[in-house]
Amino acid sequence: MKLLGLVWKLLRALVHAVCGFWTIKTVFHKLEQVEQEARVHAWAAHMLRIVDIRLEVLGTPPAAGPMLLVANHISWLDILVMHAARHCRFVSKSDVKGWPFVRTLADGAGTLYLERESRRDAHRVVVQMAERLRAGDILAVFPEGTTGDGITLKPFHANLIQAAIEASVPVQPVALKFIDAATGATSFAPSYVDDETLMGSIWRTLTAHGLKAVVTFGAPQESQGKNRREWSHALRKEIEHLRRM
Repeated sequence: MKLLGLVWKLLRALVHAVCGFWTIKTVFHKLEQVEQEARVHAWAAHMLRIVDIRLEVLGTPPAAGPMLLVANHISWLDILVMHAARHCRFVSKSDVKGWPFVRTLADGAGTLYLERESRRDAHRVVVQMAERLRAGDILAVFPEGTTGDGITLKPFHANLIQAAIEASVPVQPVALKFIDAATGATSFAPSYVDDETLMGSIWRTLTAHGLKAVVTFGAPQESQGKNRREWSHALRKEIEHLRRM
């Protein structure tokens, strides 16, 4: 019976993903940006319900842009969770462009792509981010640059924080964590770090019982004259604080 339940959950998730793909391909070009964002937000929230992940949002998500969200990074699931909490445009590694199905979903959500190993491309993305922030968008980045273990934060890369400085917009720290809803203990089911495989992480996530994603929005910050490294350090400290709440 447990196996049948898992198969049913997986099938429903696949159908929901295909429906999202089809909507982006056939409907999105007819919608205004605000309508597209609402569709992405609703799609992500429904996907979490399908896979039995509870969502708890603490603090106050931004009502509107411009805003740069800076979050810790734990899992492939983070983007889905943040979209369910509040739609935002992510800056993602360019590898995603090589996965046609995933790329369509990412494009539909307004993703910006970065060649992580290229300093020249980092500058290009910072310029593009600043343009989108000036246009009133809500962007999101994971300054650790890769997933962590869910317990400690990796060092933050400050490059992308420069976009908020150049656009003179606030940054809002966001803390992500996955817990067992019954005990409140950290759950490592969605973990995707080091030599862990994506399929293994997905399997653990789908079979986890009582998994809850907690998204904590801190207070928006202004740069107040800080350079990108100083601001990045301050944001990291604040996210560490938010994760302990």
